[in-house]
Amino acid sequence: MVAVINAKAGGGHAQELAGHIAAEFARHGLRASVCLATSGEDMLAAARQAVHDKIGIVAVGGGDGSVNAVASVLIADANCSSALGVLPLGTLNHFAKDLDIPLALADAIAAIAHGWRIRVDSGEVNGVPFINNSSLGLYPDIVREREKQQARLGRGKWLAFSWAAMGALRRYPFLRVRLHVGGQDHWRHTPLVFIGNNEYLMSGLDIGKRSSLMEGKLSLYVCHRTGRLGLLRLAVNALFGRLHEAHDFDALTAHDILIETHKKRMLVATDGEVTIMQTPLQYRIRPASLEVIVPDREARPIPAEVQPAIIRALRKDH
Repeated sequence: MVAVINAKAGGGHAQELAGHIAAEFARHGLRASVCLATSGEDMLAAARQAVHDKIGIVAVGGGDGSVNAVASVLIADANCSSALGVLPLGTLNHFAKDLDIPLALADAIAAIAHGWRIRVDSGEVNGVPFINNSSLGLYPDIVREREKQQARLGRGKWLAFSWAAMGALRRYPFLRVRLHVGGQDHWRHTPLVFIGNNEYLMSGLDIGKRSSLMEGKLSLYVCHRTGRLGLLRLAVNALFGRLHEAHDFDALTAHDILIETHKKRMLVATDGEVTIMQTPLQYRIRPASLEVIVPDREARPIPAEVQPAIIRALRKDH
């Protein structure tokens, strides 16, 4: 197997981290070639070489952006025989959480060594894949400004994000978009458009979590035209798990979504990475396009709703 690790995830101790990862895999009987990637291009190159060499497992260590980068290489090759392993070394680790992959490094390594393979969906915008979500409007504007502050002023990620968010809310830019969904057109004047790979839960403590990555659909959330106070109210509803009570956004699901605007190019975020794309933006779901290693199903609790059926089947066998 090959483990592609974002060198920045080592916190200044990347070499020690690489050695530790190799030793942990060896403890489970796997010989891991660990590649420390110092840039996005290094990460992509290492993943492409592993896929070309038909390596059985390509593990990625880093945040959601790193996971998406390596996953995109596996998705792009129609003949790929490699399965993705995830070592959650980022801040949020949404993809790992939604697949119940352990966040502790030793447990994540054990899950890769002894887990099972499933095929999950991915999303795509103008040919660029994403495994979590994509967005237009406020969020990519904030991320681009955050990156500038980190590079120019040396600020930490969250401090730079806070300053960038305040600046974006002062400017409060709006998008005039036409959404073509399910054969119908919807015109919106909005500060934010969010497209998810499968449906995000919008109530209780699971806000921002997906119950499944295998339902073969995109989810679309469009914030209504509202003032800063309305946007703050939406954020409070989200914080307390009451988005289902809010009236400040539209939500629907679809297999493909076309987004048009008067702009010829615009900022688009895909799993936290921001690029400039030509419009219109064509989103589509790619069902079962990525093979991922998840914890062994026998180690998982059996959902309550299927337990009676299993019990009946066992009694019938005996």
